[in-house]
Amino acid sequence: MELAPAKLPSHNLVRAIGRWSLVALVVNSIIGSGVFGLPSTVAALIGSYSPYAVLAAGAGMAVIMGCFAEVASRFQEAGGPYLYARAAFGRLMGIQTAWMLWLGQVSAPAANANLFVIYLGEFFPHAKDPITRALILTALVGLLTLINIRGVRAGTQVSNLFTAAKLVPLFVVIVLGLLVLRHHHWNIGSEPIASASARQWLKAMLLLVFAYGGFETALAPMSEAKNPRRDAPFALFTALALCTVIYALIQWVVVGVLPDAAQSQRPLADVARLAVGPVGAALVAIGALISFYGYLSAKILAMPRVPFALAEQGDFPKAFAAVHPRFHTPYVSILVFAAMVWGLALIGDFKWNVTLSAVARLLYYGVGCAALPILRRKQPEGAVFRLPAGNFSAVLGVILCAVLVTRVDFGQSLILVATIALAFVNWAVVARRGVSH
Repeated sequence: MELAPAKLPSHNLVRAIGRWSLVALVVNSIIGSGVFGLPSTVAALIGSYSPYAVLAAGAGMAVIMGCFAEVASRFQEAGGPYLYARAAFGRLMGIQTAWMLWLGQVSAPAANANLFVIYLGEFFPHAKDPITRALILTALVGLLTLINIRGVRAGTQVSNLFTAAKLVPLFVVIVLGLLVLRHHHWNIGSEPIASASARQWLKAMLLLVFAYGGFETALAPMSEAKNPRRDAPFALFTALALCTVIYALIQWVVVGVLPDAAQSQRPLADVARLAVGPVGAALVAIGALISFYGYLSAKILAMPRVPFALAEQGDFPKAFAAVHPRFHTPYVSILVFAAMVWGLALIGDFKWNVTLSAVARLLYYGVGCAALPILRRKQPEGAVFRLPAGNFSAVLGVILCAVLVTRVDFGQSLILVATIALAFVNWAVVARRGVSH
């Protein structure tokens, strides 16, 4: 039997992420750009039935996150889905999963960085100019990189601050929307779309599942969590419950308040504008900027721990496992990850980066679900949390990912194929060295 990665030591890292900080990190990793744009897109597909789709997508994501919760409760080291796949299926699948995770979680924050510049253009029109845009992206990524190199506590505190800050405007929109609905006796807004087909429902569900995605980011820095095996399941389920409530109420308010929610480009700002005028719309725009940057902070805090874990296992160059002698952070991995986010943000636009993230995410979600029954056989007593009907949930999760992947636009399939090829090369090199773990 292959040795579980949870038993391997991490060198000189500080366990500074507590239970509620981990909850905040999961929330910060999930709530990004989607909540500010998806409500109108989903409303265009299925009208005022869309809040039910939000709840259904939350239930579907609960299946996937439930599988990850049990699997995560077996590990206490860095790496997240990479470790799970490696322990369950071996080195090749572990490396493939790591590269998919890397692709998905580099492109997602790059997309949010692009959207930050777009929204900033509302206050500073020259933000979209090429040189100004490059300087802004450099400053955005550079500041967070410096903070996270200087210590995991500082990075965690910044993530906590952004999580709290991004929730405030969302709650304000919900309260304002409910007040408007109450004033109009709950009878304004868009009508149901009677002709909504099964295909439209499936497409809406796909978009919403992506809105709930990103939780896996918080599972990467478990070597710096205080009690990772117990806290990871708690953080996943608590964050899912909170995000489901927020998403459902936001969707209800948008389709309830806006007469033509499907045509709104900035639905939350339009709700606030209808409730309290231009000031409300401006506050939501500021809240969006905070949300985008908070999402970026979560990724730069957590995701560099994946190449760090690869290097610890002998699956990546040793330089990526380097720990700063003063700050006790994996500074090489942080620098490389930040540089890749910055580069993708510069060369790609929002939609391009989101598509890359969507394709990669479904693939490693399926692998994570499939790992559950395998690890139950390999490590019968290894889980702190045991998911009820876990094997059934694992099969259901894999089927859900397989169905949704058929609805994805594979416009960036060449990059996906290239990533898979690079992962094979990575595996071939380390396998030839004969390193055994």
